[in-house]
Amino acid sequence: MKTIARLFALLVLLAVIGAAALLWVRPTPAPVPQPLPPLVGTVDRIVIEKAARRMVLMQAGQAVRSYRIALGFTPTGDKARQGDGRTPEGVFTINRRNDKSAYHLSLGLDYPQPEDRARARAGGYDPGGDIMIHGQPNSLPEGYIVKGDWTAGCIAVTNAEMREIWAATPTGTPVEIRP
Repeated sequence: MKTIARLFALLVLLAVIGAAALLWVRPTPAPVPQPLPPLVGTVDRIVIEKAARRMVLMQAGQAVRSYRIALGFTPTGDKARQGDGRTPEGVFTINRRNDKSAYHLSLGLDYPQPEDRARARAGGYDPGGDIMIHGQPNSLPEGYIVKGDWTAGCIAVTNAEMREIWAATPTGTPVEIRP
């Protein structure tokens, strides 16, 4: 009888230790991210960091939003010519808005710049153009996100992000694209 009592006590002790271990090592759930407050006012500058795949919207010198981005299919280096798949580097301006784009909304950049045209003319090639900040292809269902760097040189975000950017970014906004 003493053996059964000792065995029972041992089993109870193991159960208590096991329950304590489960409570101690149980992962805590990740905090649910809180939605950001809506942007108020207009963006006065956009900074794109190609290597970090990040676009930051600025107001009065302060970052107010940051987005993960997709770039051209050959993202390293400055755009040189039509079809190279590179996203240009430098300082540009939003010079047009297109709500009928093949991509969910688009904000056009004033690329090529005069120096890009001169370099291309001297080299006998087309510098390319039609560089935009835009959402996903309109042919895809809402919410679908193309993975990786897939554009021909543009900067792409999700459709929801593009709606936010579109609403806060007027024509004339400077855009700095860093390597």
